Amino acid sequence: MLQIKVAQGAKPGEGGQLPGGKVNQLIARLRHAVPGVTLISPPPHHDIYSIEDLAQLIFDLKQVNPDAQVSVKLVSEPGIGTIATGVAKAYADLITVSGYDGGTAASPLTSIKHAGSPWELGLPEVHQALRINGLRDKIRLQTDGGLKTGLDVVKAAILGAESFGFGTAPMVALGCKYLRICHLNNCATGVATQDDFLRGEHFRGTVDMVKNYFRFIAEEVRELMAMLGVRKLTDLIGRTDLLEALEGNTASQRKLDLTPLLANDFVPADAPQFCKVSRNVPHDPGAKNQEVLAALKDAIENRSGGEFDFTITNCDRSVAALTSGAIAKRYGDEGLEDAPITARFTGVAGQSFGVWNARGLNLYLEGDANDYVGKGMNGGSIVIVPPKVSQFESHKTAIVGNTCLYGATGGTLFAAGMAGERFAVRNSGATAVIEGAGDHCCEYMTGGLVCVLGETGVNFGAGMTGGFAYVLDEERTFVDKYNHELVEIHRINTEVMEAYRRHLREMIEAYVAATGSARGAEILEDFSDYARHFWLVKPKAASLGSLLDQSRRQPE
Repeated sequence: MLQIKVAQGAKPGEGGQLPGGKVNQLIARLRHAVPGVTLISPPPHHDIYSIEDLAQLIFDLKQVNPDAQVSVKLVSEPGIGTIATGVAKAYADLITVSGYDGGTAASPLTSIKHAGSPWELGLPEVHQALRINGLRDKIRLQTDGGLKTGLDVVKAAILGAESFGFGTAPMVALGCKYLRICHLNNCATGVATQDDFLRGEHFRGTVDMVKNYFRFIAEEVRELMAMLGVRKLTDLIGRTDLLEALEGNTASQRKLDLTPLLANDFVPADAPQFCKVSRNVPHDPGAKNQEVLAALKDAIENRSGGEFDFTITNCDRSVAALTSGAIAKRYGDEGLEDAPITARFTGVAGQSFGVWNARGLNLYLEGDANDYVGKGMNGGSIVIVPPKVSQFESHKTAIVGNTCLYGATGGTLFAAGMAGERFAVRNSGATAVIEGAGDHCCEYMTGGLVCVLGETGVNFGAGMTGGFAYVLDEERTFVDKYNHELVEIHRINTEVMEAYRRHLREMIEAYVAATGSARGAEILEDFSDYARHFWLVKPKAASLGSLLDQSRRQPE
């Protein structure tokens, strides 16, 4: 199961933060970040600004791992039914309706007390909306947010859920005392801390504690179902006739009208009450992906390498994701580094070209590409060049779309042209060279290296805590474009920056060798002059001496 957590009920609309004190070597390695530096999870997903964006991400995930189911977590709020309908049409396999009453102490106290709404309000709205739109049988419905007892499970089932999420209660079963000091790394029971002493000396949780908790939950559910005369949980789903609205104890409670939660009069009587399929299969089978995998299958299995040629159109989405998944499943994180495969494409690539790219898989595209190029790529290389017959100046023309290299953890991207907005957001290890970028380039970047041989948009480097970048600033406007909060800039044409100047030249030489870029060749031809216009952009917390050691292309 892969879950896209759009938001959390205990802190809707807010991002999460892992304090730097809790980011030890292990967490930093797993998150591709820097030890001791706070990890910021922004409130929005910068690759999801619409249902169409969400549908593309779901498609990406189902292509790279056809065996996985994809879940989308939504917050209980007015209008959630309409959103959930869109999620179902985006071919998610499961929707989670998250209520406000969850969260131990990872959420701000103000959010826990004053934000969100109960799952009891959002769940029936989603259930009814899915039934009205003929989608309830295609998608599973889950709820979470403060579920503690078997009675909570039975109520949730009656209101439309067939799956139930528990978070806080199992932690309490393991020893959590609800001290709300998780962020201080000082948990007295060793449950929510990275301190080895506290975990070793104070944590007393066992697997049996959690098993016993859920065993009692299950027994209570069976007892309540027996009292109701229901044999199977699926027979309980949507049975709102089994609930009775109480009058309430206060004047405010008595003003509440709960009948919309229980009404089914406007829902077709024969509409399914629960999911009847194992997967919500997309209408697009990814034919190009299957074609590429079929052609490369022998080379993958035999580790024989080789080059392969394909044509591509803008209807071909997530190309090579299926191949990357097959490589990762067979060879793990190392992929085919010792037996690389090159796939050459001609044409216009649809969205997510090279998404999740595996190590040892090299993609070459003559043409241009839409959004999300190299999103989540782990290794290998992606090279994109204009058609040989093109007459435009590459550094003044877009060749890839928005949100490229989003969340990448490795590999190389060379694009002989401009990129759109949000380039390399949350880049955590990939190296990229492009000839221009839109707004928000390198936002939330935690590692890797980006070189921009041209103009950028505003808000460059916002939330950037790792990695570094080179930016060519011929117009002398970059000082007003980068985000000053966490990053600083340095010229590279000084004696003390000689290593960086040499490093930059090596990067551009590799870029020109791969792309044949006229822009790159022009810069190399008069490098001593162009070097005066480059800025080095780095996090304020990082020392100049450590940056080259972190980069994948160290100078000799």
